[in-house]
Amino acid sequence: MKFTCSVAALSEACQCVQRAISGKTTIPALEGIYIRAAKGELELTGYDLEVGMQTRIQANVAEEGSIVLNAKVLCEILRKLPTETLQLECDSRYLASITAGESRYRINGMSTEEYPELPSITGGVPLPLPLGTLRDMIKQTIFAVAINQDAKPIHTGVKFELVPGELRLVAIDGFRLAIRKEAIDYQGDELNFVVPPKALHELMKINGDDAEEVSVAVGRRHIVFDVGSIHMVSRLLDGEFMQYQAAIPTAAKTETTTDVRELIGVVDRISLIIAEKIRSPIRCEIQPAQGRLEFSCATGVGTARDSVAASITGEAFEVGFNNRFLLDALKACDTDQVRVNFNGPVQPVVMLPTEGEAFLYMVLPVRLKSE
Repeated sequence: MKFTCSVAALSEACQCVQRAISGKTTIPALEGIYIRAAKGELELTGYDLEVGMQTRIQANVAEEGSIVLNAKVLCEILRKLPTETLQLECDSRYLASITAGESRYRINGMSTEEYPELPSITGGVPLPLPLGTLRDMIKQTIFAVAINQDAKPIHTGVKFELVPGELRLVAIDGFRLAIRKEAIDYQGDELNFVVPPKALHELMKINGDDAEEVSVAVGRRHIVFDVGSIHMVSRLLDGEFMQYQAAIPTAAKTETTTDVRELIGVVDRISLIIAEKIRSPIRCEIQPAQGRLEFSCATGVGTARDSVAASITGEAFEVGFNNRFLLDALKACDTDQVRVNFNGPVQPVVMLPTEGEAFLYMVLPVRLKSE
C-alpha cells in the first residue's frame, strides 16, 4: 500500500473515527484505525464492537492495500506534522513508513484480517431531518437517560419513535422524563428502537453542516447513521421500554407561565449553597395572589431565598425538587417562556412550551420535611 494525502484531512478523519475506539479491549486490532486505500480515496474505520465510525477522504493512491495502525500513535503523529502533505507506505510485514518533509516515522501495523467487519444493514429509512435539528433533539433528551447501575439497560438509551409525520425522542430514568418531538416528512411504517448514549454523543460531535440531512438504516440489532462522508453504526438496546404515556398527568391543579432564563437564574443562585454529597431539596412556594414562584433552600452551608414572577392560575402549595433535575429540564427548554404545571406536593411536575407540543419534561418532586 502506498498513498499521498493531505495531513490536515487525514488528521481530521483519524480524530473522527478514533472516538469509536475503546482503550479497554481484548482484541489488539480494535485499538487501531483500519485504513484501506483504493480508487483514489482512503477509507478509515474505528470500531469498539458497540459503535463504529467510518469516513473517506481523497488521496493519490499509488498502490492499493490496507493496514491497521495504532490509533493513539497515529493521531499524535498527524497532529504534530509540520507539512501539508504526507506519504504513507506499507510493506508485506505491515511496517508503515510515514514521510512528511524532513519527518520520518516507521510504525508497526497489523493485518486487517484481524479486524472485525462492521455490521451491514440492507435497506434504510429516509429521515428527512437536518443534522442540526437531530443534534438539538438528542441534547434535549439525553440528559434524562438512566445512569444508575441498578436501572434496566434499556433505560440507559434514548427511544426513537418514528410515526407518519413525526419523530419523537424519549428518555426516562425513573425520576424524570424527557420527550422531544419534530414534524418530518415521513410516511412509512411505525418504528421504535432505543439507541445507546455513546452513539448519540458521537452523533452530536459529527463535524457536519447543520443543514445536512441525516440518512438512517434500522435493522433488528443495529442502526446506521450516514451524514455526508461519515458512516456511523451502533448496536441497539434490547428490552421492554417503560410505558411512559400513562405516567404523564392529563390535567393540572395549578398552571404557571414564566420566563425560562429568569427561572434558570433563580434555581442556579439557590443551588450555590447545595453540596454535591448531601443534596438538600429546593423548596418552591407557589403564590397565585402575589404572582410569584418563591424558591428557598437551607443546608449546612447556609440559607438562600429568591423568586421569579409568573402568571399563575390554581391552588397555592409548596413542592420540593432535586435542583439538578430541575435545572437539566429547564436548560433543555428552547423557548423564552415555559408552562410549568403542578398537581400537588407529591405529583409529577410537567414543563411544556407555551405554544405547540415540541417538548415535554416531567420531574418527580422530593418529599419535604415539615419546618
